Parts: sequence; structure tokens; C-alpha cells
Amino acid sequence: VQLQASGGGLVQAGGSLRLSCAAPGRTFSLYHMGWFRQVPGKERELVAAISWNDISTYYADSVKGRFTISRDNAKNTVYLQMNSLKPEDTAVYYCAAAEASRFLRGPYNYWGQGTLVTVSS
Repeated sequence: VQLQASGGGLVQAGGSLRLSCAAPGRTFSLYHMGWFRQVPGKERELVAAISWNDISTYYADSVKGRFTISRDNAKNTVYLQMNSLKPEDTAVYYCAAAEASRFLRGPYNYWGQGTLVTVSS
């Protein structure tokens, strides 16, 4: 599964960004999709995930109520809408995929390149 993330950038605190991750191929709908983030010196953390059938979602406590994950299986794309951004959301964000037989929270075994999100105070 090839994953192509985009949408990162610089935004002021309180602002919004939407990340996109395209996954070309006819089997996109058979995978859970997740967004992770990582800052230097820290472990990569799962921010949000959505099940293959769009029924279940997961959010880290730190982003609940601010971030929304969604998917469009017709477009083979997963999105992460990020609102009310905080400086502590600054990180490299990665999209990832896992076969539907795995748990929604992972482990994920397919990764896209990262996209940098910088939130200024």
C-alpha cells in the first residue's frame, strides 16, 4: 500500500489545517487508516484512526474534540481535520494503514512520508 500525505504547513495557534492521505489502489477500503505524529526525541504516537468500514474511530485524549478523522473510500483518501490547533500539536504527521484484521489501534504496517505541521504561538 503506497500512502501519500499532504496538507501540512505553518498555522497560528487557534487555526485549522486539513491533512490528506491518498492511497492509490483498489484495496483501500480493506484497511484501517491512522494518523500518527512525532516530535524529535519522542515516540511516534497515534493521534486518530478510522476503521476500514468507517464505523469506528479512535482519538488520542490530547486531540479529542479538536481533530476529526474521516475517509472517502471512493477517492481512496483519508483526512485529518485539525481545529483549534495548539503549539504542542507541532510535529511531523504520518498516515498509516493496517489490514482490517488488525486492531484499530495497531500495529500499523504501511507508512506514508511525513508532513510537517507547525503551530506558532
